Amino acid sequence: MQAKTLVPTSMHGARMLFATLLLALTGAVASLAHAQAATPPTSPAPAFGHHEFGGGRMLERMLDSVNASADQRSRIHDIMKSAMTDLRAQREASRGLREQALNLFAQPTVDARAVESVRQQMLQQHDQSSRRWMQAMLDASAVLSPDQRAQLAERMKQRSEMMQQRQRRTQEQPKG
Repeated sequence: MQAKTLVPTSMHGARMLFATLLLALTGAVASLAHAQAATPPTSPAPAFGHHEFGGGRMLERMLDSVNASADQRSRIHDIMKSAMTDLRAQREASRGLREQALNLFAQPTVDARAVESVRQQMLQQHDQSSRRWMQAMLDASAVLSPDQRAQLAERMKQRSEMMQQRQRRTQEQPKG
């Protein structure tokens, strides 16, 4: 049995793979940003809002939309579960860094070098989390066929457009 790889065999395949991964990452970042904005840092809620991408309804809808087989579902669930476990641990480390920063700013004299050091650690932590999430997305994309990835990319594009329209409507509403 020959192992499947992520190396596209054509320029069109490469563009579709890139588009799918870019849209997936955009969706993940948007979910994370939304969850962080809506969830206080001390809340025990999951990092990805009221449903975790790693095993919740969003993942099931995504798999349904591309008619994923039972084997594909199982493999992708395992990939996402592993990623979520890793990301939970990283989130705890990030929480500790935020607490360090708050403590530094609460001191009678703020040590700019110490604050910068914590900021650099936060950037490294964010990069680590981003890298882990991207690896999970790459692993999951290897389980899907090129057609399924194309379907997913199109669905995510439509969802992104819908969210942008909703955001524009919300911004246009008069406040009062």
